[in-house]
Amino acid sequence: MKKMFIIGLVLVTLGFSVAAQAGTFHFTGNIQYHNDVVQFNFNLANDAFNVRVWTDSFQNGVNFDPITALWKGNGDLIAENDDNPSVNPGTQTYWDSGFTLPSLSAGNYIFTVASYANFAKGSNLADGFLYDGQTPIPIQQWWNQGAGYWSVWFDGVDQVTVVPLPGTLLLLGSGLLSLLRCRRR
Repeated sequence: MKKMFIIGLVLVTLGFSVAAQAGTFHFTGNIQYHNDVVQFNFNLANDAFNVRVWTDSFQNGVNFDPITALWKGNGDLIAENDDNPSVNPGTQTYWDSGFTLPSLSAGNYIFTVASYANFAKGSNLADGFLYDGQTPIPIQQWWNQGAGYWSVWFDGVDQVTVVPLPGTLLLLGSGLLSLLRCRRR
């Protein structure tokens, strides 16, 4: 039983994936710092039409202002967006973000969410983001009110993999090490 728990914890630590035929996926979580970036990998088995990816977590200032970017699987930037509450009207508020794509070729893609104004530094994901290397500032302090809750939707994609934040990996990794130490005792 303990082995299964540890294996499950490792899978959560490394990320998780949801697969189905083109459908709608919803993910939520929290970021801790102003320079955190949440990354989602998704793919299309076939060319797709009317693909939408968006946030609906701003909630009129309850949470942070998201910056979203869409990347090809090789890391090349397709587009970046600050405010676009028209992707899914009625659920998004004025600083939510996202994309409506009339067509998208089969392949692998990456969608990122960061806090305003942590824009991409260049035209490739490997170039990083503007706040990389800065001393982390708690998101509540950065926004003077908002929380770090994010909510992201994917509509018309085949599979989505959430890539955990580095802080989450450290926290889960240290928890895993503690469990292993207890087991040895």
